[in-house]
Amino acid sequence: MTDTKDKTTHFGFETVPEGEKAGRVQGVFSSVASKYDIMNDVMSGGIHRLWKDAMMDWLAPRPGQKLLDVAGGTGDISFRFLKRAGSGHATVLDLTEPMLVEGRQRAEAAQMQDSLDWVVGDAMALPFEDNSFDVYTISFGIRNVTRPQDALHEAYRVLKPGGRCMVLEFSQLPNPAMQKAYDLYSFNVIPRMGQIIANDRDSYQYLVESIRNFPDQESFLAMIRDAGFENAKYRNLTMGVACLHSGWKL
Repeated sequence: MTDTKDKTTHFGFETVPEGEKAGRVQGVFSSVASKYDIMNDVMSGGIHRLWKDAMMDWLAPRPGQKLLDVAGGTGDISFRFLKRAGSGHATVLDLTEPMLVEGRQRAEAAQMQDSLDWVVGDAMALPFEDNSFDVYTISFGIRNVTRPQDALHEAYRVLKPGGRCMVLEFSQLPNPAMQKAYDLYSFNVIPRMGQIIANDRDSYQYLVESIRNFPDQESFLAMIRDAGFENAKYRNLTMGVACLHSGWKL
């Protein structure tokens, strides 16, 4: 295990000891869990649903596959995966139990309960054996992990040979003028929405700041390759507001 003594990381724009970040992230998502899905729709105008569908289009789930959906929270990706695959199994892992509680309460969860597991766990220390899953996904979650590179190494470890890792995350627009407009919207509108809808401005301020601290597309692609994945590629969504990264354990 990596020694976190004296090491620091980002929590939004704040620099904090590594050992504190996970607890702070848990606090953010515990606070917003009951409004998380509503806020996603409001903040993105519903476009996050198209991004997740695009993720499934590229992933092309097959019958009988086993998915590990890390930072899976309310189950969006797992539900889509099981519907596309037709048969299979999905394990939803999240650091924050209230997010999993919200996921279990969704109608899809009752329909798919025999094909779903819900596990509280850490992306950097997955509680699973080596070579256990066919697919690993993490959607809008890896930027909240204290050490994303460790999470990618864990993804590689638990995937079977031939398994696939896919990461959906907010990213950076290649056009500076568009990025500036996006920043104005993000910093001025999203925290206010958080206050109005979830009664929590600070958590949504953190989420906006965490996006700005995340590596750009090429830098994150290098991290995926460093974890051992091959045939690593990415696709920009909505001009780079979000990005899909994919890699294979060959």
